[in-house]
Amino acid sequence: MEEIDFILDSAKEAMNNAIAHLEKELRSIRAGKATPAMLANVMVDYYGSQTPLSQVANVNTPDARTISIQPWEKNMLQEIEKAIMIANLGFNPMNNGENIIINVPPLTEERRRDLAKQAKAEAEHAKVGIRNARKDANNDIKKTDVSDDMKKNAEADIQTLTDNFVKEVDEKYTVKEKEIMTV
Repeated sequence: MEEIDFILDSAKEAMNNAIAHLEKELRSIRAGKATPAMLANVMVDYYGSQTPLSQVANVNTPDARTISIQPWEKNMLQEIEKAIMIANLGFNPMNNGENIIINVPPLTEERRRDLAKQAKAEAEHAKVGIRNARKDANNDIKKTDVSDDMKKNAEADIQTLTDNFVKEVDEKYTVKEKEIMTV
């Protein structure tokens, strides 16, 4: 019985990890207004090592259309600017000698649709991860040395878990899609 509980816990943990990854990916997808999370994946060459932007500068949003980046060291301005360009986020950073300002342009209808597709693809990746966790758990259950009834019950529990997590992915995608498509 402990073996079955361990398998269920492992599956649940794997499914939670898929949801956490989805949330992280959805945060980095732009939805109209400026947020520091838009630059979360930008890596800056900080004295030879790739470092997240948030560890070399203060990133904030003074208003809904502007991102302000204030490096902790002035000599990092060019490196940060270069990193933003390399990240290919569609932003044009402006360096005023003190900090970097990014004006976030409003999204076009076509760009909104592309971002919604990107969010849908991330949701599908999360579902695949959840289904893989289900498959692994069901395989592990088949290998256990318990009665067939207990195996069937455990597989039913795994399926219920899977259904709940897939539903959660769909809800998160729906919220993000609405956020992206709202002008």
